[in-house]
Amino acid sequence: MPAIVGAVKVISIGSSSVFNIGDVYAISPSSTAKTFAGAGSFNTGDGMRVRNEYSSTNTYDADAADSNIQSVM
Repeated sequence: MPAIVGAVKVISIGSSSVFNIGDVYAISPSSTAKTFAGAGSFNTGDGMRVRNEYSSTNTYDADAADSNIQSVM
């Protein structure tokens, strides 16, 4: 069933973002990221108590490429 969309105002959109209005078969962003973080780095909330006495983050990665992106147009 087709989508009926009213007025749309886009203030800004990132360089690797995907903006879609209406029906779509597949959305494929063309960006990847690799994040290294230690224990408890992404915890959120009020009153967090995190105890990491001997925490270490292994950032060694022998791969030549982790996330290969192929552009399809």
